[in-house]
Formats: sequence, C-alpha cells, structure tokens
Amino acid sequence: MGNVLFIAEVENGKLKGYSKELASKAVELASQCEGQAYGVVIGESVAQAAEELGQYGVTQVTAVEGESLESYIGEGYAKALLDVVSQTKPQIILASASGSGKDILPRVAFKLKAGLATDCTELKIENGKLKAKRPIFAGKALVDVTFVSDVQMASARPNSFMVKQADVTKKAQVNKVAATTGGSKVKIKEIQTAEKGMKDLSEAEIIVSGGRALGSGENFKIIRELADSLGATVGASRAAVDAGYISHDHQVGQTGKTVNPKLYIACGISGAIQHLAGMRTSKVIVAINKDSEAPIFSKADYGIVGDLFQLLPILTRKFKELLGK
Repeated sequence: MGNVLFIAEVENGKLKGYSKELASKAVELASQCEGQAYGVVIGESVAQAAEELGQYGVTQVTAVEGESLESYIGEGYAKALLDVVSQTKPQIILASASGSGKDILPRVAFKLKAGLATDCTELKIENGKLKAKRPIFAGKALVDVTFVSDVQMASARPNSFMVKQADVTKKAQVNKVAATTGGSKVKIKEIQTAEKGMKDLSEAEIIVSGGRALGSGENFKIIRELADSLGATVGASRAAVDAGYISHDHQVGQTGKTVNPKLYIACGISGAIQHLAGMRTSKVIVAINKDSEAPIFSKADYGIVGDLFQLLPILTRKFKELLGK
C-alpha cells in the first residue's frame, strides 16, 4: 500500500486550475497503489480553498498556514512540506511544474534522498512504483523514467491530465497546521505582479500570442487590443521574448508555459517545435502569418495568410462588434 501526497497551489484564495488536475491524477495513482491521496496547501490563509479538493476525490488535506508564508520563499515552503511528509509518510510526492513546484521539489528530494522526475506529461503505476514520461531535447523525444528510491517524486506539466468531474457536494477534511519555517535567509524586497485583469497563461481559455514578426514591443499593442476584445491572455514566442518585446512570463513553449486553451491565436509565429510543444493541445488553433510555408499552419485548424498589421485591427473591430464591446 502506498500513499500519494500532492501540493495544491492557491492564489488570491482560489485553487489553481492545474492543482485540480493534479488532485485528479493523485487520486487515480493512489487507487492503483491501494493507498490514499493526501493534499497539502501552503500559505497564509488557505484552509477554505483546500476544502474544494474534496470535489476531486481527495478526502484529507493539510493546510499549513502562517504569516511567514504570506509571500513565497522556497526554503520556508520546503520546510513546511517536509513536516507534512514526516507525518503522512507517502510513497509518491507530486507537484505541478509551476515556478514554485520546480523550486520546492528538488529541495525536498535532496533531503529525502528521493528520485525526482521533472516536467512530466504522463504518470502511472508500474510494478508497484511510479513511472513517468517526460519530454527531452526540447520536446523532440519522450523518455520513460523509473525509480529505484523508496520515495518517488515528480512534477507534472500543467494541462497534461484530465480533470475529474467535480462533485460540488463534497468537501475535503482539512487539518490546519501552524507554520514552523524558522528564520529565513531570504528577504523579499519587491513583488512584481502579472498584468492586471489577465489570467495566468496556464489557466487561460483564450490566448492571443505574438512572435518576432511584430518587430518591437510597441507593436505588441495590436496583440493586446485583439486579446482585450476577446477577454484573452497575451502570449508570446521565445523569439519575441528574447528580442525584448515582452516579458518572459508571457512565453509559451518548451522553455515557457504549457497551455491548453479553448482557442489559441498565433500571430506572426513561425511554429518552431519548441513553441508547438507548449500549445499543440489547444482545442482550436488559428494561425496568422504572411509566410504560407510557416510550420505553424501544419498544426492550425484555421490559417490566414496575410500581413498581421492589416489583419489584426480588422479582427479586433469585428470581434468588438460581435461581442458588443
């Protein structure tokens, strides 16, 4: 019998979408191990949000709370997770491959001398142990990862698994624990937030992305205007980010964020394999590019060959008319 412990993330009092996805996967794995799935939520005031995990089959959640956890600091959150691990003694520990997940798990894996597979797109139980699949060589190949350690750890790429149908009548039993993070060597001097009013790329239902063809950061204005008309989030290719047109938190792709929106509009993006690896599971892909041979068209459901500087203002105006904005 092996238990599964997973980290759920809360932002502004609400569970992140990819944490619901991870909860569903943890319950599935626990059933295969004939064990139980335990959730852990870490933050200042997270207990109420933790109850929602019950909708996805999780019965018990530990909420580690305290003022020292108001802002994310890796060493403090890792210490909080280790305390929960010592109590629940899980066989498998999971987190999303988010910024914090990628920071916490290596710290904990080192302390536990446990194997860690990162950025996984598939997780299953084989011969009583966790088996993971993860991309390598910028998504050009997939590798299977098996473990020899007693404790197996993995971070899961957001939007890789199905979310279990929520049962809104159920709530998880939440055990509140006071944080004992100790003195931190790190002090937060400034927190820079994402653009106001825009959803995180990993959770956005509509994304409008721009590429190097925009030519400048100023020209990203037409991307933002189109996104605003649709209530969408702004994304970008690595080339646009590397050129300094827009910040890295907008980057979609192998070295950015993996997305799974209902609608993805790629504007002036050629479609390098690294970018496709981050958005190819989008429900509907629309490509706008003046190069009819651009690789992005091979993945697109709809393609428009033309000058984006002429086409995007027209699309923006038409969407505003249709949506009454």
